[in-house]
Amino acid sequence: MATVPVYCICRLPYDVTQFMIECDACKDWFHGSCVGVDEDDAPDIDIYHCPNCEKTHGKSTLKKKKNWSKNDTGQSTDIKAVQNGSQVFIKELRSRTFPSADDIVVKLSGSQLTMEHLEENGFNEPILAQKKDGLGMSMPAPTFYISDVENYVGPDVGVDVVDVTKQTDSKMKLKEFVDYYYSTNRKKVLNVINLEFTDTRMNSIVESPQIVRRLSWVENYWPDDALLGKPKVTKYCLICVKDSYTDFHIECGGASVWYHILKGEKIFFLIKPTSANLSLYERWRSSSNHSEMFFADQVDKCYKCTLKQGQTLFIPSGWINAILTPVDCLAFSGHFVHNLSVEMQMRAYEIEKRLKVKTLNPFPNFETACWYVGRHLLERFKGLHKANKQPAPYLIHGAKIINGAFRAWTKKQALLEHEDELPENMKPSQLIKDLAKEIRLQPPASPSTQEAIQGMLSMANLSSSDSLQQPWSNTQSKNNSQSKTNSHSMQTGKKASGGAGGSGNNNSKRPTKRLPKKPRKSSSIESLDYDDEQDHMDDTNTLYVLSFLVLFTAKRLKKGMATAKQRLGKILKIHRNGKLLL
Repeated sequence: MATVPVYCICRLPYDVTQFMIECDACKDWFHGSCVGVDEDDAPDIDIYHCPNCEKTHGKSTLKKKKNWSKNDTGQSTDIKAVQNGSQVFIKELRSRTFPSADDIVVKLSGSQLTMEHLEENGFNEPILAQKKDGLGMSMPAPTFYISDVENYVGPDVGVDVVDVTKQTDSKMKLKEFVDYYYSTNRKKVLNVINLEFTDTRMNSIVESPQIVRRLSWVENYWPDDALLGKPKVTKYCLICVKDSYTDFHIECGGASVWYHILKGEKIFFLIKPTSANLSLYERWRSSSNHSEMFFADQVDKCYKCTLKQGQTLFIPSGWINAILTPVDCLAFSGHFVHNLSVEMQMRAYEIEKRLKVKTLNPFPNFETACWYVGRHLLERFKGLHKANKQPAPYLIHGAKIINGAFRAWTKKQALLEHEDELPENMKPSQLIKDLAKEIRLQPPASPSTQEAIQGMLSMANLSSSDSLQQPWSNTQSKNNSQSKTNSHSMQTGKKASGGAGGSGNNNSKRPTKRLPKKPRKSSSIESLDYDDEQDHMDDTNTLYVLSFLVLFTAKRLKKGMATAKQRLGKILKIHRNGKLLL
């Protein structure tokens, strides 16, 4: 009777259900489970030597990718494409050089990172705090470790675990993952990045940075009694083993994100959210083989930022980033949307919707948060209006963006898709109309236009404050114009004629009354929103008129400044809303 061939160090017959690999030296076959080779890693092996042959022929070698350069797809005729996150990928990623993030990262102390600083300088570049002092955040003691996470959160809590090599996720109990973490023989690289713990005991010992709590829409504007609960995105625990890798992504909802390293370190690969880079990202992410293409090779610059133990990093909205964990790491993070980056948040959200991205860290009910913010901005603008104060320019700009989104979401053809995120007791049409009205009360000329006006008037030795006031309220406009006209009349000894808000002298001609236009009926909610194009046209017309005035008055400077100002008053009528009329 013929004997059955046996293989491997276990000397068992061939089993069709088990993966086997051939030794390139002795030509014997070995079970992957017996020699510690995963089936998914086998295609990356160039020359394999079994444990016995390693002693005489050396260790096994991995395939080298021929070209990892810009625009390379990672595919060739004789070598399988390198999977992002695989051992080959991680090895090559570690060996590459990138521009230092020192060129783009703003380094601040905790006491310097204030609301006033961000309002003045914006939040468009990553911010690094070397120490947590002054950040107003709470973290566990340095002795806190993975077993403590299990104790505070609960061993039976289900967690999403990422298989880094395959870039796939699966469910596992926290206890099972902790056992894997402490095991001496990790056959896979597993990663936990979305353990949200606000409903656990660990919530009491971790507090996000104070600046995050001040900025966050969810923390400040989401009602506690709302039917839809607050999105749970503010506190995440990240448990990552060595060589964990998260591929390039934009946070859902265009959220900004903070990271604090309690133990270990992380390496961030950061790409600016320019229009070109966002377009490239969308094209890359929509590709069927994007997991085999290194996105950083498709952009001009990708910056490398190493975040060490005890440091905190704040990444702004829209930044495209990937994360490598060079050593075992325990970190905390959180997502937040805010008023400083409304335009980028909305743009990232639209990209997310087009790509239909499924992620382990979603930002649920993003549109609901926008509705609550729109209502808040309306009340805030009304309060400032009554106090004769102006909102910050970034708030006005954000309100325009949000109101434009409201219009799009409430169109008849789009309402079915978006109505589930409309808060209860919210009247969208009225909110859109009222918010648009408050926006229209703002000065029509943008700061850049105002600077251009000042520059042109200075060419004729005029001051924009003498002719072009951009008041917050109508009353203030009339009072300012009245006082300026009277003051001018006293200085020149002449009667002002036809100026804006004239003194009403009997010999002066009164401006012709303009009949109010009949309100135009609208069957669409679109007409309720602020018209940015019309506003831009008003600014452009203003520049054209003033360009003419500069030339007109420059020819007559010999007759004196009073004469030039009088001509300016005769030519222009300043509408009570601040618009210029010939």
